[in-house]
Amino acid sequence: MEKNILVSVGLRIRDLRKLKGYSQEQLGELADVHYSYIGAIEHAEKNTTLTNLGKIADQVHISV
Repeated sequence: MEKNILVSVGLRIRDLRKLKGYSQEQLGELADVHYSYIGAIEHAEKNTTLTNLGKIADQVHISV
């Protein structure tokens, strides 16, 4: 179950990032996290905090 939610969140972040035309580096800079962290979330390698999820969501203009 845990891996499924990480995959779902990662895919959603990647889709929204691409819709906005942002690279991982651009989104990371806007959300004040390292670009490699964005990649790790998108590939379900990191379990992000709610704080960071909120910062990322703000930059792609969605609510958590």
